[in-house]
Amino acid sequence: MITGEYLVLDGALALAVPTKFGQSLTVQPWEDHQELNWTSFDHLGDVWLHTQISRHHTFSSIKNSDASLSLQLIAILNAIRKLNPKFLLKDEGFAVKTHLDFPRHWGLGTSSTLINNLSQWAKVDPYVLLEATFGGSGYDIACATHNTPITYQLEQKNRTIIERHFDPDFKDQLYFVYLNKKQNSRHGIATYRNQETKSELAFSEISAITNDMLSCTSLETFQFLMQSHESIISQIINQTPVKTALFKDFDGSIKSLGAWGGDFILVASQEHPGVYFENKAYHTIIPYADMVL
Repeated sequence: MITGEYLVLDGALALAVPTKFGQSLTVQPWEDHQELNWTSFDHLGDVWLHTQISRHHTFSSIKNSDASLSLQLIAILNAIRKLNPKFLLKDEGFAVKTHLDFPRHWGLGTSSTLINNLSQWAKVDPYVLLEATFGGSGYDIACATHNTPITYQLEQKNRTIIERHFDPDFKDQLYFVYLNKKQNSRHGIATYRNQETKSELAFSEISAITNDMLSCTSLETFQFLMQSHESIISQIINQTPVKTALFKDFDGSIKSLGAWGGDFILVASQEHPGVYFENKAYHTIIPYADMVL
């Protein structure tokens, strides 16, 4: 999500872009007809979750490599069963494999892509399943089903998703930098919900910034919009902007993405910022064109 973090939950217009990194899910027959044999692989091909799940009236664990992750997966499967009571009721077993294209800690949508993939398999509404499990605005589900930038807006529980052209001439001066820390989106949302400083003006200002970014033709204007967005969100969630907190001496603009305090930031700079961030021990620096689909 490029613009609209937090406020998208209450109706602000958000700009979001799909990434080149994703997660696949494959399903094949399995010898035990009462079982799901589930294996999740990371971007290096290493197993990060292996669990065997009984699939009777409710899903339950047989054995697993990580109890908390297995229970989370079972909760998703049981939520699917409530939405589609016929899901996996036939006398047949399956071997399910998921493969990530990116490191798990990057926060690029391990959960949302899983929800999207499982929803397609089970033929349920991914947005309803997301609400029943992880919660959130659903913009990441929309990104998982679009190959272009989109604007995303929630109004009275109705979502408007529009494919947009966003391919700025200055994209070679835009970078994504990982902050060496995965941020929990649910915690960020809960913190936002507890704030009392929201205003209709802030929602309209963020929506205006989104539209201005879509039509922006210069890096300097884009940087001004980034800084304005940071200032508005900072006041609402009562947190210090990341540039002020960590990168005061950086000659360029920085904007948080998603829940503040972790994951990736968007960096706009006339010069490649690699040396600056690497000197501060931030070594994952991805040019815009290498990240965005």
